[in-house]
Amino acid sequence: MAKATRSTNDAFARFKAYLREQKLKSTAQRDAIVEVFLDSAGHASVEELYGRVRKRHPGIGYATVYRTMKLLTECGVADERHFRNGEARYEMAEKSHHDHLICERCGKIVEFEERRIENLQEETARRLGFELRGHKMELYGICQDCARARRSSAAKN
Repeated sequence: MAKATRSTNDAFARFKAYLREQKLKSTAQRDAIVEVFLDSAGHASVEELYGRVRKRHPGIGYATVYRTMKLLTECGVADERHFRNGEARYEMAEKSHHDHLICERCGKIVEFEERRIENLQEETARRLGFELRGHKMELYGICQDCARARRSSAAKN
């Protein structure tokens, strides 16, 4: 079994177990939303997930998607992130620690890992007498595609 498939199956099983523990119903609508989320890559908002779910299952409402994403977060399958605009975005929780580059024009989010940055943060925390428990780093700018489009537009004028 491929690693991604195993991870998806494990996440789905964890969600089902959480529903049982909380004495909540396992419904076809919730299952459909979870499947769409687990098939999604990157950082999806409830609005984006709702649009994807509605393509497959037109009868599912926005509130059901919202509540299901809250449940996925509570059970540890999804991580909820809030970037500069404050909108909640969801990603798989199983990922290793990573940081984010966010385009201020198109909203593209690129995940990256850089051990040198991690080491520097840990050294800085120690030097300043902190026991580091976690952090998040978000870098904002203009992605390559948007910068290229801006240069192209400026050249035409």
